[in-house]
Amino acid sequence: MNSETSSISSGGASASEVKPERLYKVAFDLPDETADWARASSERLWAGKTSVQMEVQVRNTPFYVKGVAFGDIVRVRADHERRELVFEEFVSEGGHSTVRVVIRDDNVRSIVDDILRSFECSWEVDATGYLWAIDVPPEVDYVPMRAALLRIVNEGRIGMEEGVLARIRRDELGLLGFDC
Repeated sequence: MNSETSSISSGGASASEVKPERLYKVAFDLPDETADWARASSERLWAGKTSVQMEVQVRNTPFYVKGVAFGDIVRVRADHERRELVFEEFVSEGGHSTVRVVIRDDNVRSIVDDILRSFECSWEVDATGYLWAIDVPPEVDYVPMRAALLRIVNEGRIGMEEGVLARIRRDELGLLGFDC
């Protein structure tokens, strides 16, 4: 099983007192239509241990997996045949949302970058440079950020998908009965 360490620190402790967090790769099997587009049968996300056995906290933002965001808790199982941890079920949300953007106009990259920086979001860009996986933390004012991105969507310069919206975001947008 793949693992790596991260120097994510907990508040207040000095760097010499903080033990690096050990991260593990978790395979999330993709539905056929997503797998065809992604050219992969699964997406592997970094996760850190929790106090509950076989439950982990997602530690990066997915490019393809829907329904999971940074900070969410998921249950995993050891697949000995595949020699990896595999997603089994969603346990609880961490308050973050996942938004994905596909760049359709190369000249819009700096505009999207500026929007994301102004809202203090983090993001990852795939190897092609066209697919962006954006983490929207709970403290971000998502309504104006979403409006800014949708203006660019309406211009045809980007595509946008809300891979998962945290409960607070669904409430803000009036999507109370929807599980995004």
